[in-house]
Amino acid sequence: MDTQVLYRKYRPKSFSEVVGQDYIVRILSNALKQNRVAHAYLFSGPRGTGKTSVARILARAANCAKNSSCNQCDICKEFLSGYTLDLVEIDAASNRGIDEIRALRDAAHFLPARARYKVYIIDEVHMLTKEAFNALLKILEEPPGHIIFILATTEPEKVPETISSRTQHLRFRLIDHDTLVKTLTSTAAKEGLELESEGAQILALFSEGSLRDAFNLLGQAGVLQRAGDKQSGRKKIVASELRDFFGAPSQELISQMIDAIAERRAGHALDCISQSTKDGVDPRLFLKILINDFRHLFLDTLKSENLEKNDKKFSAQELENILRILLETATSRFYSPYRELPLELAISKVINQLK
Repeated sequence: MDTQVLYRKYRPKSFSEVVGQDYIVRILSNALKQNRVAHAYLFSGPRGTGKTSVARILARAANCAKNSSCNQCDICKEFLSGYTLDLVEIDAASNRGIDEIRALRDAAHFLPARARYKVYIIDEVHMLTKEAFNALLKILEEPPGHIIFILATTEPEKVPETISSRTQHLRFRLIDHDTLVKTLTSTAAKEGLELESEGAQILALFSEGSLRDAFNLLGQAGVLQRAGDKQSGRKKIVASELRDFFGAPSQELISQMIDAIAERRAGHALDCISQSTKDGVDPRLFLKILINDFRHLFLDTLKSENLEKNDKKFSAQELENILRILLETATSRFYSPYRELPLELAISKVINQLK
């Protein structure tokens, strides 16, 4: 498996392949069908959620003979190859000055070489200087009919309102956990790997809603592959080894912690933290996984018919209180001369409230 380029290998090439951004795909697809593509878009959202990929798909689709990014017509193939004068990608992080934007503005008045539209994708647009934004504003106010601007940013609040108000703003969302698990599992299978269900859960948790990070983590996990069975021919990625690889606590230790809290055994709960620290686990990571497990307990309890108690003897109200305390600790600065102390205090508070 080529671990270095996995996210590029599975980068979507059409709207049907885009993961986790259904409403954005619907808006853009409808605009193409109705021939109402805007002259300027602002794509904002967390990193790794598909902004640049969707921008490239839109650039092809707007020029495609079938208005759909068919990837078969001459224009689509030209755009896919990267050798076209009608698609210009600019990284504003390294081209943020007024001279670069003035050059863009002057070139934009020329007609496309072969396509219907000349498309400019400006990534990390919030990095432009004030003067560069002013230069960009002039062309956004009176854009030529053959130009489409797609501005992408992770920090939309830093884009001047004079710019954003002249664009159609589409907000990309973090990819939900279940979608990440499903995508990781199917991608692993395509790569000839068998990814255990728990392993997919771990990778999804660590990727924090970023599909690019999820692919990168799957690529890293590929080094842990074991020989698979002869029938499937797939190599296996074992969840326990993934935990060791990423420095995560074992599921057994997390389960012991939850049991200790349920049984109000503060001493044993603190022993779990101590053991985790000895194993080299970051207390913040321990807390994050503990919150994730309590969240699932909470959701399972709400979905069950009996809201009073579950298998771990927590009521829905008790689980809600536990999550509030743990989240309060997780969102604090978490600074202490003793790394595990904030977590120890949180667990002590949780158990005292349950008594």
